[in-house]
Amino acid sequence: MRYYSTNHQADDATLREAVERGLAPDRGLYMPQETKQLPASFFEHIDELSFQEIAFEVAKAFFGDDVDEASLKHIVYDTLAFETPVVPVTDNIYSLELFHGPTLAFKDVGARFMARLLQYFIKKDGLDNEQVNVLVATSGDTGSAVANGFLGVDGIHVYVLYPKGKVSRIQESQFTTLGRNITALEVDGVFDDCQALVKNAFMDSELNAHMTLTSANSINVARFLPQAFYYFNAYAQLKRDGKLSYDAEGKSNMVVCVPSGNFGNITAGLFAARMGLPVKHFIAANNANDIFYNYLQTGEYHPMPSKQTLANAMDVGDPSNFARILALYDSNWEAIRADISGATYPDPRIRETMKACHESTGYVLDPHGACGYQALKEQLSADEVGVFLETAHPAKFKEKVDVILGTDIDIPQRLQDFMRGTKQSIELPNDFQTFKSFLMKQ
Repeated sequence: MRYYSTNHQADDATLREAVERGLAPDRGLYMPQETKQLPASFFEHIDELSFQEIAFEVAKAFFGDDVDEASLKHIVYDTLAFETPVVPVTDNIYSLELFHGPTLAFKDVGARFMARLLQYFIKKDGLDNEQVNVLVATSGDTGSAVANGFLGVDGIHVYVLYPKGKVSRIQESQFTTLGRNITALEVDGVFDDCQALVKNAFMDSELNAHMTLTSANSINVARFLPQAFYYFNAYAQLKRDGKLSYDAEGKSNMVVCVPSGNFGNITAGLFAARMGLPVKHFIAANNANDIFYNYLQTGEYHPMPSKQTLANAMDVGDPSNFARILALYDSNWEAIRADISGATYPDPRIRETMKACHESTGYVLDPHGACGYQALKEQLSADEVGVFLETAHPAKFKEKVDVILGTDIDIPQRLQDFMRGTKQSIELPNDFQTFKSFLMKQ
């Protein structure tokens, strides 16, 4: 399959080119030329399939033209060695727990899938002696997922850029204590500054002549597309449990709410719907960074500096994947509004939601999941079933969660192991020339 740039000023690319470049030469994001429909029989029997079997069928529709079937199956099955259960919170609201991977965050799947796909291309093309350098900007969970997904992978070095003092201690420990082929760069700025440094690196011809660069943020097609697996698996679980009903057109009563920062996850969900998944509606839940919410209200997109919030992984003032949403809908604001509604919550409301949910149901929300849960509480109809994506284990935000809920939640062993490690990071100013000079010496 060929991939085009959302800016339409660059040549189409192969999957390998799109994955290795991350960003197109015209600074656009790569999009697949077509979205393949999955057969009706797949959805009829989806509840009989395992998560790995479901994901393999979806992966073939995305990547089957470019990766041989045996290799693709190995990549999928190696990536998905854990489950993403749907857990009831209220009578008609369910949490899709995406935090059962190695770093207890939803980004584990996309990061590990991309690592294995890059490794496949390197070996296939006989480039074992060539090093690919992955640049990734993170507001929290992306860095840990990518660092652990690529840890120890031959031929790949990862540079994680993160905003100094603006990620939780546990999140920071997951990518600053690894060493080996992982380098953590502590930037004096916010997430948007880190993301701008990465994008500028891709556009610098001297730097790209010096080293092979790619990105593992959700701007990379191999990072965001595999997240579509989650939506199919959630649907399968609800179908298996008899929780779904259907209208005359065959669309289910399932509403999906996605806590959204850079909008890669919800974009993957929109692709799932284009492939035939009968989702009734999507909700994009924002924290105080309400750029997309305001776009839905006005039709005008006004990026702005990000605001620091409790839900720090969603602190994004100019979401990259907005360009992909526009591309999917041919920039038709009314069509976007028909499929996606929005919600936005400041920190006090997030605290109230976490506390109220815990008191009434016993379920512990993290600050990001709280935005998704509250949006469903406000927007879900009585005849609908709501699924919100609980994107990270609440223990990753233990300091915040314990204060809000008055609890002392357990820290899973995997997180404890990270926290015992020694921090290894390099401090950098928010200056591209300094960043470029550092990379040129590598």
